[in-house]
Amino acid sequence: MRWRSFVAVGDSFTEGMDDPYPNGTYRGWADLVATRLAVDAGPDFGYANLAIRGRLFDNVVAEQVPAALAMKPDLVSFAAGGNDVLRRSFDAEALVARFERVVAELRATGADVLIFRFADVMARLPGQRLVAPRVARLNQAVGEAAGRHGAMLIDLFADDEFLNPALWSEDRLHLSAAGHRRVAGHVLTALDVQSDPDWLLVPSRPAPSPWLAARRADLRWAGRHLAPWIKRRLTGRSSGDTVTAKRPLLGPLDDVAPAPAPAPAPAPAPAPPVE
Repeated sequence: MRWRSFVAVGDSFTEGMDDPYPNGTYRGWADLVATRLAVDAGPDFGYANLAIRGRLFDNVVAEQVPAALAMKPDLVSFAAGGNDVLRRSFDAEALVARFERVVAELRATGADVLIFRFADVMARLPGQRLVAPRVARLNQAVGEAAGRHGAMLIDLFADDEFLNPALWSEDRLHLSAAGHRRVAGHVLTALDVQSDPDWLLVPSRPAPSPWLAARRADLRWAGRHLAPWIKRRLTGRSSGDTVTAKRPLLGPLDDVAPAPAPAPAPAPAPAPPVE
């Protein structure tokens, strides 16, 4: 099958953080997938990316899903809930039920639907004891929804290469450019579309840092990334408050740049779990 249109829905994972274009916006796995699909579909291929960093599940469903449905795409990706699991108010069963309804609604249009099990990011972040079970429950629900509704499951959690710090950005939460290329490779494999084999290449894992150097890296990370995140939570703000969707309308891909050649680079040492 050759898809004539693709709409991506979600949060920072789908927006493409942290895989920057020169103009300050982000590329990410969805742009890479769209660029490859357009090769087969031709110049009439349309792509929209509605994802905005920081969006909670309810915001994605209320703001992006109706817009995606109105575009009547052949292919739609839906990835949401990752920001919710970090909130104290997280209600796993309520979110699972809503997730099921959204997947059913998207599939009822006849579109092919991509959904994702989250990679194991918590091994490198504080709060593992609280958050990891939430991620596991959400991942379980994603798999169940895929089976019941015929959605295409992209199981990033099953890919142990995502334990490599080089696939993550310096904030330890978002994917690096190499991480986004690997996700794109998985998506195209699921779609039975040939991808650039380099997209599945993984940089070498960085050598473990001495204990003192690792603790200094942890302190720098906490100051640059954890403290601002906590401040936003305390003030009720989001990193996406002033951000709009980078591709809000279904349109051609003239302005999407090709992926750069892989350039493995040293990554910050992983932080031990803090429970």
